[in-house]
Amino acid sequence: MTMLPATTEKKLGLVIDLDTCVGCQACATSCKEWNAQGYSAPLEDEDPRGKDPHGPWLNRIHGYEVLDEARDDSRIVHFPRSCLHCETPACVTVCPTGASYKRSEDGIVLVNPDTCIGCKLCSWACPYGAREYDVKEGVMRKCTLCVDRIYNENLVEEDRVPACVRACPTSARHYGDLGDPNSAVSLLVKERGGFDLLPEMGYKPTNKYLPPRKRRDQPEEGREALPKSDGTLMDRLFALADSLLSGQAGAR
Repeated sequence: MTMLPATTEKKLGLVIDLDTCVGCQACATSCKEWNAQGYSAPLEDEDPRGKDPHGPWLNRIHGYEVLDEARDDSRIVHFPRSCLHCETPACVTVCPTGASYKRSEDGIVLVNPDTCIGCKLCSWACPYGAREYDVKEGVMRKCTLCVDRIYNENLVEEDRVPACVRACPTSARHYGDLGDPNSAVSLLVKERGGFDLLPEMGYKPTNKYLPPRKRRDQPEEGREALPKSDGTLMDRLFALADSLLSGQAGAR
């Protein structure tokens, strides 16, 4: 059984804004690209151009249809999922070889591939599904918070963040020290009511999620609504083109 550090100097982690995530997969693909090199062994795919491509992904994005209160129409909420770098991670305490461990200096949870025996106990213990088995290497894989990137002094300062954060086009992902109450990420969590995933499990995830904002039924004050058709020839031509294009799209 692997022991956990009593305390950590920092609590490095992510804050993910479910209101601005558009599910574009940029975080997942950038994670895959960065982890095809550097820390541990390459994160490769099996049969990538064949009929059954497969391989470990350390970051995945799920889409859920959500029905808000007092509304009849639903919306899609995109939910990125990766390791949450818990304060008391079950994946660490069940590891029989000490391959899974939590760093005392920054709170990042890692796997040592040299001592991992691929028993999969950590993946069974993790309630978040954040561990993946690498068939080719015979070891477990997980998000490293790009530990080989955030401390890399050969990179310019703005690139010393996790690859998923750097790639996000809508700035839905934020990185920082959640153990510092005055850090930008901690203040953001406080302002937006950030929450833990499955807090009832008691693992105290470091990563937080920001809830989607309520939708507005009316345009913001001062913002003009789109003009309605006035029946001119140009408007009718646009309406005809729109109906033709819509019909072609539906026939495909």
